[in-house]
Amino acid sequence: MGAAESSSKLASSVHDFVVKLWYFETLHPQFTLQDARGNDVELRRYKGKVLLIVNVASRCGLTNSNYTELGSLHKKYGDKGLEILAFPCNQFAGQEPGTIEQIAEFACTRFKAEYPIFGKVDVNGSNVAPLYKFLKSEKGGLFGERIKWNFTKFLVDKDGHVVGRYAPTSSPLSIEVTNNIQKLLEV
Repeated sequence: MGAAESSSKLASSVHDFVVKLWYFETLHPQFTLQDARGNDVELRRYKGKVLLIVNVASRCGLTNSNYTELGSLHKKYGDKGLEILAFPCNQFAGQEPGTIEQIAEFACTRFKAEYPIFGKVDVNGSNVAPLYKFLKSEKGGLFGERIKWNFTKFLVDKDGHVVGRYAPTSSPLSIEVTNNIQKLLEV
């Protein structure tokens, strides 16, 4: 199956999905160079890891704080089993217009991102990525399933089950987010 093409109806966890990976850091030895060039990646490789899945954008008012705090979160918990998975999305006021190469360069140069940046996705609408359809069906937001803006965060346990959803304005370093991550990591 192609990028994010696994059926969300048949999925029982995040680990059932396949997505496109566009950036990898040498700190992620589980990825090959071919993966970094847009090949399919099975999310089952994250079994046993706690995931924070985030739809990102480079031209949003929330970009600086979220990218900075995601980096801090990764630095603090990455070696304890937390993986941050960033999915660029251009659905909100066109705030992620660049190519995936430009997006990865921005995140890695300006914010020193050391976590995977995947291919661009739609998080709402008729072309919603199946992974995001699944995430939203597992954890609806305050006003339903629809994602309202950039930097909506989904917390996923080691078994691939969605256990938390956080609003775009929720800081990745907030007490609520970090306490839930610590519980899942058992630290």
